[in-house]
Amino acid sequence: MDISSAAPHRPDPSGGCPHADNARLLARGAVTPVLLPGEVEGMAVLGHEALREFLAHPDVAKNARHFTALREGRIAEGWPLMTFTVVQGMTTADGDDHRRLRSLVSRAFTARRVAELRPRVEELTESLLDELERAAASGGGVADLRRHFAMPLPMGVICELLGVEDRYRDRLHRLSSQIVATDIGPRQAIAANRELVTVLGEIAAAKAGRPGDDLTSALIAARDEDGDRLSEQELIGTLTLMIVAGHETTLNLITNAVRALCGHRDQLELVRKGQAGWDDVVEETLRWDAPVSYFPFRYPLRDLTVDGTVIPKGTPVIAAYSAAGRDPAVHGADAERFDVTRPGRDGTVRHLSLGHGAHYCLGAPLARLEAGIALERLFTRFPDLELAVPAAGLTRHASFVSNSVRTLPVRPRP
Repeated sequence: MDISSAAPHRPDPSGGCPHADNARLLARGAVTPVLLPGEVEGMAVLGHEALREFLAHPDVAKNARHFTALREGRIAEGWPLMTFTVVQGMTTADGDDHRRLRSLVSRAFTARRVAELRPRVEELTESLLDELERAAASGGGVADLRRHFAMPLPMGVICELLGVEDRYRDRLHRLSSQIVATDIGPRQAIAANRELVTVLGEIAAAKAGRPGDDLTSALIAARDEDGDRLSEQELIGTLTLMIVAGHETTLNLITNAVRALCGHRDQLELVRKGQAGWDDVVEETLRWDAPVSYFPFRYPLRDLTVDGTVIPKGTPVIAAYSAAGRDPAVHGADAERFDVTRPGRDGTVRHLSLGHGAHYCLGAPLARLEAGIALERLFTRFPDLELAVPAAGLTRHASFVSNSVRTLPVRPRP
């Protein structure tokens, strides 16, 4: 498709609901030019099939040394997307480096290790439901589900895995929110990145002095056993990835699922009647309202044609998961409809919202476990739970990367 005359799409740095723009762009084609913050030229891959091909293409890289504008010094310091570009970890590594880093972390996310976490996730869920009920009792019957339930559950689990003390959790969540923000100014972006590196450095130093039975200690031990396996920058980069991705995605998933079910009571009733399961709710939410909307970045190693559109070598490309999830070419004419009984594509693939190919989300099994338990226990404890404000009045994230709302006021009625 020739898109040379099409005006590039400007993802809104202040966030907002992506679905209207996605539908308009998908009607134009599966790939579109975009103007990122700072007038940086890029591309977005929106169509399900095009994105599936692109994510697994052997001539597409993650390392920012392939980012032409960055290499040529045309990206300003404090660019709001800089962390996604230069952090040293799995998300910016290719080939042997990616396999090395992924193998060090993957031990914590095997099917057996995730299954062993179930009792702890269930225990933490029940205690947070108590907290939600207390917050509502002191708030006139209304509580912010995101603050009192959807955030502390995945943050608590990932911090326990990493051996991070409770006193760091609120601070790490605040910094994570700033890292994924796209409307942030250069000075604020630089300060947030520096503070996050400082905090994670403190945590790593404490673990180096007093190692425990946790993933941070294991990563440090791997580095110390063989100095070229995990550099100091890679350790901090890996911890950054684990903290940000390890709770932000699941936080948005739970929030979006509760919003969807409160707005589609007929779908909630199907689950209660046994005509669908909580895992179906999780998968349909991932498709219908992906927790990550546009994820940065991948770079073609050569001029690459995707769905008839040429993406020039070295172009920063964002993966439009929120668009692919509602692509009518794959999900049908009713792709905009939330339907927990929707069959998977070809009976298997429902969405790409957790990635595809070598960089498929390592924490996907844990995110699914946490969200499934959270939703089941929440609606069992509070079967008449409802939004306390109209859905249209909820304030969206100040980010086109993270896709959710800032708060979710609910009435949890036992």
